[in-house]
Amino acid sequence: MADLILELGIVMILATFFGYIARAFKQPLIPAYILAGIVIGPMLGLVTNSDVITSMSEIGIAFFLFVIGLELTLKKLKDVASVALLGGSIQIVILFFLGLATAFFLGFKSIEMLYVALIVCFSSTMVVVKLLSDKKELDTLHARIIIGILLVEDLFAVFALSIMSIVQDIAPLIFLIAIFKGAIFIIAAMIMILYFFKPLFKYAAKSQELFLLLSLSTCFFFSILALNIGNILTYFLASPNFDPLGLASSPQLLNSIKSGFSIAIGAFIAGAGLANLPYNLEIIGKVKSLKDFFSTIFYVSLGLSIGINFTGSILVPVLVLTLFVILLKPFVIMLMCSIFGYAKKPSFQTAISLTQISEFSLIIVAQGIVLGHIQNDLLVLAIILSVITISLTSYLIKYESWIYNTFFRNFMLFDRLSPAKNLEYFPQKIKSNIVVVGYNRIGYKVVDTLRKMKKKIIVVDFNPETIHSLISQKIPCIYGDISDLEIIERLELKGVNTLISTVSDLTDNILLIKKLKQENKSATAIVTALDIPEALELYENGADYVILPHYIGGEHISLLLVDFSKNIKKLLKTKVAHIEELKHRHNLGHHHHMNKIA
Repeated sequence: MADLILELGIVMILATFFGYIARAFKQPLIPAYILAGIVIGPMLGLVTNSDVITSMSEIGIAFFLFVIGLELTLKKLKDVASVALLGGSIQIVILFFLGLATAFFLGFKSIEMLYVALIVCFSSTMVVVKLLSDKKELDTLHARIIIGILLVEDLFAVFALSIMSIVQDIAPLIFLIAIFKGAIFIIAAMIMILYFFKPLFKYAAKSQELFLLLSLSTCFFFSILALNIGNILTYFLASPNFDPLGLASSPQLLNSIKSGFSIAIGAFIAGAGLANLPYNLEIIGKVKSLKDFFSTIFYVSLGLSIGINFTGSILVPVLVLTLFVILLKPFVIMLMCSIFGYAKKPSFQTAISLTQISEFSLIIVAQGIVLGHIQNDLLVLAIILSVITISLTSYLIKYESWIYNTFFRNFMLFDRLSPAKNLEYFPQKIKSNIVVVGYNRIGYKVVDTLRKMKKKIIVVDFNPETIHSLISQKIPCIYGDISDLEIIERLELKGVNTLISTVSDLTDNILLIKKLKQENKSATAIVTALDIPEALELYENGADYVILPHYIGGEHISLLLVDFSKNIKKLLKTKVAHIEELKHRHNLGHHHHMNKIA
């Protein structure tokens, strides 16, 4: 016990130390945690009992997927449903077969080829959501596309895990048994949550301590149930007195029934079931700290594992598969987003954010070793690949604007592929003198007010669903990325007297201000910033007014307080009007998180 506490203490202290260094130099935290693991394990040998750390990291993955399940709601993704569901599925299939071909040329055996393909075709929900959250971009267009694709990938990964036990001796009946087993587990989980756990949570909500314990117990209960679902079904379907399928006489069928799912799948299903309860946000708040604690251990464990059975023979596969993940994979994703009508920039941001392998990849490989399909060498390969690609992703997302402006801004291939490149409502008779960049949230209210004032406006947005909506309302609009010089030229800024940008990208706003002032020095430039330093920089570059959403929110509340103090009845009227406005905006699919404005 003393050794366990010592080693766990070393892990957390070193992770904190490297985290502080990374933060001091404004670097991502994930590579710092992985580096801490490398120092603790392979370099200094301070931690030798890696099995305990690995077990704790598995709990971290389970907690993370529990939270992902709790946040699983299609309402958030309805404006990107087509690219997420259909595009994400097509992309997974393409990458899977490309992964098979790559594994074949690298000399892997048939069963190993399947595992290599599964390793490279999934991306990490855990890593990407954390990085987007750190950048306050969770509610941008590209983040919604990313999360949608990741949810589809997670579902595919769960399915892959559920049929792994039959992958070597697959037969139609065995495959159907695997599907049946998964369906039984999901249906049983939903019934138990609805009729058993829902009343429990209603009662437990009165006590914060009991509520936390019940949340954790639910996660662990379904994790245990997932591990043992096969044994439970075997008890009912292959008992001495009741064996309708003749399982006792067929060891292959019996083994296919007996195998269970991983704890990660159980945790995910538990979260997805609880997502429909009115307590899902409270549950997320309760388990978030535990999730972050165990997630940190997960990243450290990746570094600890690098030195396990490392041989030079895996260097070539590591190099080739790394290039696959950071070059070929984002190309396929960007291609898919473009075909589904998204502009080059959000397509690029989506693609570059998914340049890593998933935690599911490690779970799949570990399960493959347990089943005897593959050797430990493939797990070492997956761990090293995950360390490299996760670390690279941290920097690719951090410097995505520079990479895009340097290499992709003038790359026209993806523009030509997009069927939405000519999507616009741009009547020749209407000469708009006000340009609004970005329609959702702030832009929606601005456009609504300007239309009531009978102003001639044109809206620029890079969400094709938004443009379709504007066209249906006969609002002049143009589809595209405002950082695209061709789009700026089409706006004919010489005749524009006011430009209002509700997007918060600093580089794009500076470009807009400069182009506007070059064409019309007397024009008014109103732009948006996330914080005070960015606002001051925009003023230095010629902005006439900078919108700081939280600052304006404070001013608005101050005015309301003065108004309400004179007439308290106005508070009720304002409340009713506000509720109606929120319901209307919610029906339009608008979200208002404390993140980047989109």
